[in-house]
Amino acid sequence: MEGEDDMKAVKVPKPFEIRIEDVPEPEVRAETDVKIRITSGGICGSDVGIWNGTNSLAVYPRIIGHEFGGIVTETGKNVKSVKPGDQVTVDPVMSCGHCYACRIGRHNVCSTLEVLGVHRDGGFCEYVCVPEKNVHKFHTKMDEKMLSVAEPFTIGTEINRRGQIGKGDQVLIMGAGPIGIAAMQCAKRNGAEVLMTDLVPSRLDRAKRMGADRTVLIHPQGQQGKDQGQELDAELAAFTGGEGIPVVVDTVCIPSSFEQSVQLASPAGRVVVIGLKNQPSRITMADITKKELTIVGSRLNCGCFDEVIEGLEDGTLHAEEFVTHVFPYYEVEKAFQMIREHPQEVLKAVITF
Repeated sequence: MEGEDDMKAVKVPKPFEIRIEDVPEPEVRAETDVKIRITSGGICGSDVGIWNGTNSLAVYPRIIGHEFGGIVTETGKNVKSVKPGDQVTVDPVMSCGHCYACRIGRHNVCSTLEVLGVHRDGGFCEYVCVPEKNVHKFHTKMDEKMLSVAEPFTIGTEINRRGQIGKGDQVLIMGAGPIGIAAMQCAKRNGAEVLMTDLVPSRLDRAKRMGADRTVLIHPQGQQGKDQGQELDAELAAFTGGEGIPVVVDTVCIPSSFEQSVQLASPAGRVVVIGLKNQPSRITMADITKKELTIVGSRLNCGCFDEVIEGLEDGTLHAEEFVTHVFPYYEVEKAFQMIREHPQEVLKAVITF
């Protein structure tokens, strides 16, 4: 029998099974707890990975969702930064606060890192209770569907910070999916010029509309003409005045794209990698040392939410075209099927509560 204090939640009990369940509604227990009524959640590739069993970090069963936001309904007595009625978004990164990474301000790679929706139950439910430090307030009233969009833009912001992307930089972003688009808009906000590549013409059209300076269509492996590499080289030469590309961001995340990133980077260039795959790539020490490349990983976000909220509110980050599909939470399985069957059409699918 359904309890009076139950709520609806999207749960993945095991791979390839997703369902709506009644679970206990969380309560404010700690003095710094914030209870939030969730209005929207963005479906990420890692959520799809939990559903199809390819996310090696997931623990089952799991209430999924790490991109979510909503409205504060209750707070612990020591909460100062938000109050009931505030529109907020949630940082899903949970860290210990005392390991080496945390001590130097890199809590996103905490030695005991846990992510809401992956290692702990997440935000695809009607209510959550989270620590105040993970809650970030919007200062301008936002469309409730957009409250979940901040998190993917924090990934783009972290990429820009790790790549030290700033005014006057010329950046190649490989892949025009949601993270590529978020990284591009953050780079544009920082004053950089951006060239994007992708296999799908419609994604590149959207990238241009959303701010990319140039785009290059890459043909699938096996369909590449002999001039494919020359075409990209020519575009990069025109883009950089023949100097080579100083910053490369790889959001494709396969061994061959990592190899290409290193090959295309200019002397003294920077390469930002976000992939978590375990397959080895064919990169030699000489590839890195001869050009004295800086290669950095970028994972999740490290204190990027306030910067993103500022960008969403001042209009330098554009969320309108970012959300391409909206589903009520009880149609979440339909949303996942849409992403699986028509990935070229979906940039970001959002479920609403």
